[in-house]
Parts: sequence; structure tokens; C-alpha cells
Amino acid sequence: MAYTVIADELREAMAQDDVQTMEQLVADMQPADFAEFIQEHPVETSLKLLSCLPIKQRAETFGYFSENDQRELAEHMDESALANLFIHMNSDERADLFNLLQDELKADLMRRLARNEREDLRRLSSYEEGTAGSIMTSDYVAVPAQSTIAQAFEIVRSTAPDAETIYDIYSIDHMGRLMGATSLRELILARSTARLEAIMTTELISATVDTPQEEVARLISRYDLLALPIIDNDARLVGIVTYDDAMDVAEQEATEDIHKGASVGRLDDGFGRARLRDLYRTRIVWLVLLVFGNLFSGMGIAFFEDTIAAHVALVFFLPLLIGSGGNAGAQASTLMVRGIATGDVGVSDWARLLGRELFVALALGVTMALAVSPIGFWRGGEDIAFVVGASMISVVVLGSLIGICLPFILNHIGWDPATASAPLVTTLIDACGVIIYFSIAAAVLDLPSLF
Repeated sequence: MAYTVIADELREAMAQDDVQTMEQLVADMQPADFAEFIQEHPVETSLKLLSCLPIKQRAETFGYFSENDQRELAEHMDESALANLFIHMNSDERADLFNLLQDELKADLMRRLARNEREDLRRLSSYEEGTAGSIMTSDYVAVPAQSTIAQAFEIVRSTAPDAETIYDIYSIDHMGRLMGATSLRELILARSTARLEAIMTTELISATVDTPQEEVARLISRYDLLALPIIDNDARLVGIVTYDDAMDVAEQEATEDIHKGASVGRLDDGFGRARLRDLYRTRIVWLVLLVFGNLFSGMGIAFFEDTIAAHVALVFFLPLLIGSGGNAGAQASTLMVRGIATGDVGVSDWARLLGRELFVALALGVTMALAVSPIGFWRGGEDIAFVVGASMISVVVLGSLIGICLPFILNHIGWDPATASAPLVTTLIDACGVIIYFSIAAAVLDLPSLF
């Protein structure tokens, strides 16, 4: 049945407190759909619905909740029920949830977990947020490289139920160092008496626990990997990052870049479920800063009051010119930020890209000048047409160069290049565009110039 049909029937069963029907319906729902349905309800109702699921499905569903919902549900759960949930969760999701909890609840959970689970949880939760270690899982299949194929199959059978993926079997030495990998297909086709080291692939793409998570996602995407092995500083295999986790990281990073590109802070619960204070908090800082930035545009206009009074037709073209420069700068900035984020361009490409952008910006500026100059001629004659055309070329070129350079500069000093947002670039171009426009007008119309 479709999700909407099941959801409607489940709401009806909840209204009648029909527990048996509720259990049947939630068993038919996909974990992601069930998580979405639960988030529509209060904590007490959500916990009651979760209890209708078998523990393994409950643990899987829990991983689809937002961080805030996970924290709230966990803090309202019975300690023994929460510990049971932890036991059945994937190791990486368990570590993420553990880091969300208060210290007192963490200590209680540790007392209820087995020794191996405690050690694994401590290790995974200790890695810095945003690194490969923080998103990797320890649920993988590793086999000694000296094993025969028959021995490898026995190890795979015993560890597969708890592994996130068994399509890649990793080979390790007696110290736990990563030696190679073998696909499940190769394992099936090999002779049972052959040694694993004879068929394994030794040229592996891997990352360390300190590798930034966006680099991990890029490697998985670039080399079409189902999983990326993660090693420590001694080359020991400590975990893997699977393709689905890399997709989550890529989506998260893209969302953050889009938000920064609009001068908006991070929203943990997304826009649809964000609280009013979070929407206000994530937007107000940049808006206030940009207000003061726009004051420079006003100062430029005030300085050229005499020019404006003498040629009122100039005012007609002011929004058009500064808007065009801002649009050109925002386009260049967006292209550059995305290029840096995907690894398409680097610092070494700066000079080449700057020269190319200068040529493109000139072409864009001339084309836009030719389009708008006839309007300038109609509104104020040849002089106004020339002022508008020359200003258009100047502001488009300047806007494009600022848009292309600002992300590079921020990246070079260690800041996120996405901070070079469209509103920031536009504000800079507005102030510069006003001065350029009226300076050209003052010079051409034989009035006092700023310079």
C-alpha cells in the first residue's frame, strides 16, 4: 500500500487505540516513511508507536530521525529500553546518538552495555565532528590475508549478519593493517583452497580517520565505491564509510553551501520543521551586517547630489546598473564556490580563471551595454547613453572579478569559500557601482569628479 493510505489507516487505528492494527500497519511501512510519520506527533505518542516495532526495525527507524528528535526521544525513553536500542543500532548511528546525549545519560548507558560495545562506542564517539572517523562504521567484514577461500567464507558467514555491507571483504595482517580487498563475486568464483592474498586487490583507495568527511564523499563518488576503508595512523583498518553515508554527507554539505550562499546559518531540522527562533537566528546576523554595508551605497549617492540634481535621468538607470553588476558577481561567485567545493578548481588555477573571467566579463558587459544604451539615448541623449554604456561595462567587469576572486581569497586564508555569498557580493558591488556610475557621469558631463 502507498504511504498515504497506510498513514491514514494508522491515524484511524491510533484514534481507536487499536494496538493490534497499529502493529500490523507500522510493520508494513518503510523505516524512512515511518520516521516521517512519527515526527508529526508528540514525544509520548512517538514512543508508543516505536514500541509497536520489533527492536531491530526500531533501531533502523531511529537512524532516520533528525538530531533534535533523536535527542528528545532518547531522553524520554526508559534507560533499559534505550540501552537495548543502542545494542541493535548500527555502530556509526549509535555513536552519533551517544554524542547528542547528556553526560549523566551517557554514563548510565555505558554501565548497561557489554565491554566490547562500550569500547567501540568510546572509540567511534571520540573522533572530531566532520571527519571520516565521525561517520564511519565498525560493522564490516575483515579476514586475515593468509586465510584460504573456504576459511574466508566461514568468517563472512559469521560476521555478515552484523555488517553494513559484505560486497567488499577486507584483508588484514596479524597487526590489523589493511592489506587488500576482495569482492564477494571474486570470492565466490575462486577455488576454495586458494589463498585470499592471491586474489585480493592491493591497490586500494582509502582514507584516514582525520580526513574531512566531504573529501571522503568525493572519493566515493569519484571512484564509484560501495564503501571506503578508513585506517588509523598506523595503517590499521578501523572502519568503513558506506555509499549511503557518503550521500548523506554530500547532501548535508550541499545544503550548508546553499544556505551560506544566501547568508543563512545552519538549520538542524530543515526549513519545514525549523522553529521560529531558529529561522530568526540563522538570518538576522548577516542581514544586519549587510544593512550597514548598504550604507556605503547611500553615502556614494549623497556625495553626488549635485550630479543627480543636474541630470535627473541618471537616477532611472541606477537600479539597473548596480543590479546588473550584482547579478554578474553572484553568478561568478556561485560558479567559483561550487568549483572549489567539487575539487574542479584549485588555488593553482587562479590566474588562468581570472584571465578567462576578465574576457567573459568584458563580452557580457559590452553586450549588456549595447542592449541598454539606446534606452539611455532615448532618456537623455548621447552623453547619457555613453555614461550608461560605459558604466555597464565597468560594473559588470568589476562584479565578475570580485565574484571570482573573493571565494579564492577566503579559501586561501582558511575560511569556507561559500561565505562569499550572493548577498555579500551584491552588497560590495552596490557600493562600488554607485561610485563608478556617478564618477563616469561627472567626468563625461563635465562636472566635479570624486577623483
